[in-house]
Amino acid sequence: MQKDIKHQFTFSQSPETVWGYLTNSELLAQWLMPNDFKPIVGHKFQFGAKPKLKFGFDGRIYCEVLEIVPYKKLAYSWKGGLSKENPSLNSTVIWTLTPTDSGTILTLEHKGFKGIKNYLAYIIMNKGWAKIGKRLFKQLLIIRLCTCYIRNY
Repeated sequence: MQKDIKHQFTFSQSPETVWGYLTNSELLAQWLMPNDFKPIVGHKFQFGAKPKLKFGFDGRIYCEVLEIVPYKKLAYSWKGGLSKENPSLNSTVIWTLTPTDSGTILTLEHKGFKGIKNYLAYIIMNKGWAKIGKRLFKQLLIIRLCTCYIRNY
């Protein structure tokens, strides 16, 4: 059994603006998690979160940038569990940006929830990604409102 997560988010901002929130470490930390991300294929980085030991999670997500197509696609590995050496979840996150007349459609795919051992992680992360997408929406909305205010000032 394998489960995959897929969510789509629609933004009024351009793909270039949304891309910045996916690839700039400081902006990424505002809506996702603290990290040491760099947009370089092969770069190994980590996200930091609150440990949930009773769920088999040490609070670290170990990642490596797998693919970059500027303003269109970003993919990285996503490994987590109780240790870097023996992750219970070995998966891939793929962000795809599609320009529209009114902004950008951002598609998130999180693939690789294999077997019964990852079923709980799948349930938790499926809901978590939906919440995280809303946080990104709020960050981009704040930027839009500030920009409109400055233009009208």
